Amino acid sequence: MSEHSEVLTETGTPRLWRLLIGISIASFLGCIDFTIVNTTIPAIQRELAASLSRVQWVMALFVMALCAFMVSAGRLADLYGRRRVLYSGMLVFAGASLGAGLAGSIELLNVWRFVQGAACAVLYTATTSIVADAWPPQQRGRAIGILLAVNGLGLAIGPVAGGLLVGSLGWRWVFLLNVPLIALSFAFCLGTVRESRAQQGARLDIPGLLLLIVGIAGLLLAISQGGQWGWLNAKTLLTAALAVAALGLLLPVERRAHSPLVPLELLRSPALLRVCLLSALLAFFYCAAFFLMPIYLESTRHYGGAILGLLLLPTTAVMAFISPWVGRWVDKSGPRPALILGFAALAASAALQSLFTATSPLPLILSAFALMGLGWGCILGPLVMATLGTVSEAQSGGALGITWTLHNLGGAVGLALAALIYPAYGYRAVMLLLLTLSLFGCLLAAWRNR
Repeated sequence: MSEHSEVLTETGTPRLWRLLIGISIASFLGCIDFTIVNTTIPAIQRELAASLSRVQWVMALFVMALCAFMVSAGRLADLYGRRRVLYSGMLVFAGASLGAGLAGSIELLNVWRFVQGAACAVLYTATTSIVADAWPPQQRGRAIGILLAVNGLGLAIGPVAGGLLVGSLGWRWVFLLNVPLIALSFAFCLGTVRESRAQQGARLDIPGLLLLIVGIAGLLLAISQGGQWGWLNAKTLLTAALAVAALGLLLPVERRAHSPLVPLELLRSPALLRVCLLSALLAFFYCAAFFLMPIYLESTRHYGGAILGLLLLPTTAVMAFISPWVGRWVDKSGPRPALILGFAALAASAALQSLFTATSPLPLILSAFALMGLGWGCILGPLVMATLGTVSEAQSGGALGITWTLHNLGGAVGLALAALIYPAYGYRAVMLLLLTLSLFGCLLAAWRNR
């Protein structure tokens, strides 16, 4: 039995906008923490006397925890209440940020970053579910578009904000500032978020949770470290084998579970599987491209960090700017047209980037990057709406968790392949691969189920 949030009315509108502000702050913090920490790595390495092999886990453990806990965070919200899980996630995020900011060793910092990544999984999934539950269908796309625009802003300003904070206050404040900001988010949410859940009395599937965490974390570890360890190294092969074994055991465990962590009927939905594949393709594209774009420009045109940041800004700025407009478009026309346009824009961006040379005119570069932002903005919000449209409200948290998990796995694979292909075959080869995948995504988005 579901408990629906109240329907939007004239008197309820201010309360819902206050809710959106609070939710957006929480989601913004989750996104900015994804990119802001990159600029702190040299300072952390110096102060904590950490080797490069140890300091890289500051980012790697965050991403692993984020991916591993996505499905369980969505399922927890469905079972125990989205408001309760959101507030718990906020509390854990604040504690982990405080712990990271006060960490006296690289080992302790890495532990807190793992906890922070798990908390961010809650912030990503619960916030989207709460916004979708609070707004009526005819305005839901606009609200989610605004939320994703704020997320894009967090991703965009993360490196700049990190550099400013490290230069003025020190790297610890990158984490410590999260504490008052998440408190501000909680203050806005207090009294505006109504409790909603999917199932009363059901319990979390602990065996499924443990198998999923081992499987996802192991798979990400093998993908992210395979290049460094060697793809045929025993360590890589054993890690991958453990991950595959855990995920293989997950299926029979979930079949027998009274309240499965991953409802198998969701995995039998062609519509949801198509949305998940589109989500993975998007993440594959932007993780591969965003990783290589600054490297290529620095190596061929010798731009400094500040200029590189400005050149990359059209991607995230366009994404953030168009997301609310795309949300209104989806409210009127559904997600399919926006998804088709989005993958077409990504294909155009990859095609232009495949033409880059050391003397390419600046307008060509900026146009290619802006097209990437257009594609990103036309896909991300509609994918959320498409996910919600394939399942009942009772399954929304679990479905979003599955979609975001495969999204992040797609990004990890894209990053690993880009790092593998670029040194051997060059920037053009990576962009031609992204062009091919974008055209496939365009066809997949256009496909109508019979």
